[in-house]
Amino acid sequence: MDLMDKLASLAQRYEELNNLMGQPEILSDIPLLQRYGREHAELEDVVHKYNEIISTDKEIADAQEMYDSEDGELREMAFEELERLRAQKEKLLEEVKVALLPKDIMDEKNAIVTIQGGAGGDEAALFAGELFRMYSRYADMQRWKIEVMDVNDTEQGGIKDITFAVKGKGAYSRMKYEGGTHRVQRVPVTEANGRIHTSTAKVIVLPEVDDDINIDIKDTDIRVDVYRSTGHGGQSVNTTDSAVRITHLPTGLVVTCQDEKSQLKNKTKALSVLKSRLWDLEEAKRQAELSKNRRSQVQTGDRSEKIRTYNFPQDRVTDHRIGLTRHNLPGFMNGEIDQFLDNLIAIDQAEKLQEWG
Repeated sequence: MDLMDKLASLAQRYEELNNLMGQPEILSDIPLLQRYGREHAELEDVVHKYNEIISTDKEIADAQEMYDSEDGELREMAFEELERLRAQKEKLLEEVKVALLPKDIMDEKNAIVTIQGGAGGDEAALFAGELFRMYSRYADMQRWKIEVMDVNDTEQGGIKDITFAVKGKGAYSRMKYEGGTHRVQRVPVTEANGRIHTSTAKVIVLPEVDDDINIDIKDTDIRVDVYRSTGHGGQSVNTTDSAVRITHLPTGLVVTCQDEKSQLKNKTKALSVLKSRLWDLEEAKRQAELSKNRRSQVQTGDRSEKIRTYNFPQDRVTDHRIGLTRHNLPGFMNGEIDQFLDNLIAIDQAEKLQEWG
């Protein structure tokens, strides 16, 4: 089946869904109506572009008819119109190929992000804190919500590690490109001799696993411990044992949550993180089985890989996966990261289109 045949088939299914969703027996079956609604929404963009291609083909045929006439002036006008329409069709075909690429089923999910200070001690913790602020500001720009689940901060205002949810439509589809090791080069405020230090922070991005994804956690497989929340330097910041630590016995995974004053809320959040980490383990196994396939250069899955350098003396940010360098580091740290994410997504799509052939 060639591309246009495939598009015609999808357009037919789109119309079929339109009719189905108007039938009384479907309207009364809410789960089925929702399933048809999701499929209909997924097809909408592709079918819209297909209709544009059909319309452009008709305009090309009309312009070709004008071009075939013996009127010289008309032929010249038709030639320019044909050039424009053919370019338009080519653009639509590329867009529809991108729209037809296999979807990551997790793309529309919320994201669970962990930032861990790496090499560099206090300076690494300060940098981890700045990355969290950067993502918080980016989330504000996207009208997403940040929900902190667990944080271990330092007296200097840095963060040893933090886990938080980024809640909003498609959060994971963009945040997943932030996973990896981030490196900062600058003169620490504590450095009297003005020497440039290099520190790192690791960012781990997982999709939030909801009821659509079956991750079964048996009560017998977990141990739940409760304790008092702690702040700077380990001092207790709460008078009740509301913080929760969950240990998943089969894997040894440990998740803590102490942000809420309610023990039940902390347990619910910790279980949410545990589900995402268990999904990640299963996904890693699947990827290992598929390792013979060429991996995307912008999504290697190797979290130890250095993906980006933030050089403060040179006011420079470099993404090593795609060789992109930009200046205006203050703006970037203020959440203006879309220029990098857009390029990462475009290159990821281009690689997948090459596999399309």
